[in-house]
Amino acid sequence: MPCTTNSCDRPLAAIRIRAAAGRPQRGWLIAEGRAIAVALGRGGIRANKREGDGGTPKGIFRPVRLWWRPDRHPRPRTFLPVRAITPMDGWCEDPADRRYNRPIRLTPHATGDRLSRDDHLYDFIIEIDHNTRPRVAGRGSAVFLHLARDNFGPTAGCVAMTRPAMLRLLRRIGPCTKIVIG
Repeated sequence: MPCTTNSCDRPLAAIRIRAAAGRPQRGWLIAEGRAIAVALGRGGIRANKREGDGGTPKGIFRPVRLWWRPDRHPRPRTFLPVRAITPMDGWCEDPADRRYNRPIRLTPHATGDRLSRDDHLYDFIIEIDHNTRPRVAGRGSAVFLHLARDNFGPTAGCVAMTRPAMLRLLRRIGPCTKIVIG
């Protein structure tokens, strides 16, 4: 994302994410006129997102915070609030749980999406405000921007990109940046 000295001193106003023509599980993140290849959910972009449908939700969202693995990468430069991922961090994906679509502390009996993964997909997670105000059970949880698989395989509903693309995006994204999907 090229920028002048002045424009790099402030976060982007908006980024857009669109599906690639004829390939609903792949797409483009467009920021400042530059397109970055991304993987989308196995269900493509969906206006009516449901838990487990594999769809990437269509809409306008805001980034909440960056979750990052300090054991794998130095703290990246970003305008977002930053939280280090610990082995006990998880995300509640159970629509029947009062903590649905919120971060949780994992216990031996707790279920949820473990944020401290063996692979590198969650080395950086940009949490977005999908299904947060209000939270509606079954409307989707744990929708993030994170790192892509080596083969750019589809996600469970997130937007995924390469590590270099993520690091460039992190330098320019802030809490007021609009994330327009669809």
